[in-house]
Amino acid sequence: MATAKVERLLNLVICLLHTRQYVTAEYIRANVAGYSDDGQSLEAFNRMFERDKTELRDLGIPLVTGRSPMSGGAEGYRIDRGSYELPEVSLDADEAATIAMAAALWDTPEVSTLSQTAILKLRAAGFPVRSEDDLGISTGGSARSMGSEVVIGALLTAIDAGQAVEFTHRSGSASAPTTRTLEPWGVVTHRGRWYVVGHDRDRDATRTFRLSRISDLHAIGEPGAVTVPAYTDLQGIVAAAVDAAAGSDGRTARIWVAADRAAGLRRLAVSSEAGDFDGEAGDVLTIGIRSLSTLARMVLGAGRDAVVLEPRELRDQVVAALDRLVGTGAR
Repeated sequence: MATAKVERLLNLVICLLHTRQYVTAEYIRANVAGYSDDGQSLEAFNRMFERDKTELRDLGIPLVTGRSPMSGGAEGYRIDRGSYELPEVSLDADEAATIAMAAALWDTPEVSTLSQTAILKLRAAGFPVRSEDDLGISTGGSARSMGSEVVIGALLTAIDAGQAVEFTHRSGSASAPTTRTLEPWGVVTHRGRWYVVGHDRDRDATRTFRLSRISDLHAIGEPGAVTVPAYTDLQGIVAAAVDAAAGSDGRTARIWVAADRAAGLRRLAVSSEAGDFDGEAGDVLTIGIRSLSTLARMVLGAGRDAVVLEPRELRDQVVAALDRLVGTGAR
């Protein structure tokens, strides 16, 4: 059965994004799922491919043409990543607070139905909507899973005022609640959950708390008493705390990433060293493996900016997934 149009277009975009060379129409016809279906004449393929190129350009995808040296100078196609990708987004404190509050409301009953419907419509229209885990939101749980908007609102107010907070914390369902005092530095999301990071006065150490386990929070002390240490990486602190709690399977992966790219993989790295790949500057990351499939998805999401060096089983997973996407896995 022929591959659906939306899937065919998505396969084409993935193919043209992951290539360093111009890809010819002949290669696309032979290898990309949706075009390589049996029984399609060359004339039918040409008509379909022309329609699809027009549709991609109408969607704002920068499809460019050039000569492919691998195919004797025949005309080929690729997507200009520099024009296709969004620039880095920089937010000031007020903008970040506004987005955090909006995200806190995402999962409330009044909003969740509308938001989920919007995502379904985008996906049905063929837009590659990122997963909830990648976006740092949750559309399937209760408001408690992200922390109530009351807790987030009180935390953001205290952070903005430079005040410490006191709250009731439950570390697990079977543990008794304790009262904690924290100098909050910031609120971030990680894998669909909200966390607050700061200096725990009771432990005299940096601590991370999941907001869904916090209640009865209120500000204490004078405004301006709390300052955030310079160069504090809140996202990195949370990622390290969560990974330490979850543990790993004891293995590590070595993954090359292009310079200043693949931020998600970089956040997971326990070490990094400069290294080139195929003549391109970048870094070799060492990452603890918690889940091969999850790490493989992250590598795939980085496109041509990430290459698995080891272990072999992770590399095989990535290659197999790419083969399925371009339709070569079943050939």
